[in-house]
Amino acid sequence: MAIDPNFDQNRERVGEEDGVAVWGPVEPPEKLGIHGTHVAVDYDICLADGACLENCPVDVFTWVDTPDHPVSELKVEPTNEDQCIDCMLCVDICPVDAIDVDASRQA
Repeated sequence: MAIDPNFDQNRERVGEEDGVAVWGPVEPPEKLGIHGTHVAVDYDICLADGACLENCPVDVFTWVDTPDHPVSELKVEPTNEDQCIDCMLCVDICPVDAIDVDASRQA
């Protein structure tokens, strides 16, 4: 199941981690929600293969630890989402469609 492209309308913003918006529900360690706004990563389906981090031309992503999450114990955080150039490479390369980039949503 891919990230909900309308998460900002369908989910509640429940806080912030490292300056990045978090959209619920969040019930660690199993449910970690969606992180980011303009560049959003669904932590519940991200398998942390690193393709987005390695291929992003402007270094939007950083690694974060997510201990005991059933899918992976690392996730990519859109820490520098304000640097995104909307090239959509991360969206295209993600094998589980865990990333959404929407220019109309601002961080």
